[in-house]
Amino acid sequence: MNIALTVVEIVAPVFLLAAIGFTWVKLGFDYRIEFVTRLAMTLSIPCLIFVALMKTDIEPSALTTVSIAAIAAYGIVTVGCYALVFLFGMDRRTYLAPLIFGNTGNLGLPLALFAFGDIGFDYAVVIFAIMGIYSFTFGVWLVSGGGSLLKVVKEPLVAATLLGALFLWQDWETPSFLTNTLDLIGQMAIPLMLITLGVAVARLKPHGIGRAFFISIIKAALCIGVAVAVGLYFQLPAIPFGVLVLQISTPVAVTSYMLAEKYEADAEAVAGLVVISTMLSVGFIPLTLAFLI
Repeated sequence: MNIALTVVEIVAPVFLLAAIGFTWVKLGFDYRIEFVTRLAMTLSIPCLIFVALMKTDIEPSALTTVSIAAIAAYGIVTVGCYALVFLFGMDRRTYLAPLIFGNTGNLGLPLALFAFGDIGFDYAVVIFAIMGIYSFTFGVWLVSGGGSLLKVVKEPLVAATLLGALFLWQDWETPSFLTNTLDLIGQMAIPLMLITLGVAVARLKPHGIGRAFFISIIKAALCIGVAVAVGLYFQLPAIPFGVLVLQISTPVAVTSYMLAEKYEADAEAVAGLVVISTMLSVGFIPLTLAFLI
C-alpha cells in the first residue's frame, strides 16, 4: 500500500499538469505551442541543464559512468528498433526516430525529480542532454535524409550542455545573481513542457491506432529491457539505475511528430504513436516506478 501511494504521489503531478494543457485546448482557449516550444528549447531548458550540471553534487566519475551507460543503451535500442522497423516493413523515415527517442524532457525530467529527488534530477539532465544531442544529429538525419553538424553546434541545448560540463569539470560557478536568474528561468521548463505535452496530445490527429498500439507495447518492453540490462551490466547504484530505466523507457516524444510534419514523413502515423504510447505510459510508468522504488 505504501509503494502504491508513493507511486501515485510521483506520477500524479506529472499527469495532472498534462491534463491541464489537454483541458485548456478542449475548452477552446488559445495556446501557441510553437512559441512555447521555442521558448522552452532555446531559453528555459538550456538554463535548466546548465545550472543543473554546474551545481550538481554528483562525482564526475559517476556522471561519466551514467553517460557511457546511456550511450550504450541508446545504441542497443537503435539496433533493436531498426530490426523492428525492418521486420515489419515499416517506413524508416517515419517510424525509426520516434521509436528510438523517448519523451525524456516532458516526462523523464519531472518523473526523475519527483521519484528520486535532486540527485535523480541531475542524472536525468545528463541523460536528457545525451538524447538531445543524439536526436539533433542522427534523429534529424533519419527523418530528413541529411543533417548539418554546424546546426547542431548552434543549438542552445547542446551549447548549454557543453558549457555546463566545462563548469562542472573546472569546479567553476557563475556569480550568485546570475545563477539565481538562470535557475529561475530554468524552473519554467518542467511545468511548461508538461502543459505543452497535454496541449499537443489534445491537438494531434492520430492515424493507424491498431498498429500504434502494437508498436508502442514493443517499444516499451524493448526500452525497459535494454535499460535494465545496461544498468545491471554497468552496476549502477539504485538512483542512477532507476533514472536510466525511466528516461530510456519514456513514450514517443511530441517533437517526433513535429519533425515528421516538417520533413514530410507520415506525420499522422507518428501522431498515433505519440498519443497511444503516452496513454499506455499512464499504466506502465507507475508499474516501472513500483519496480524501481
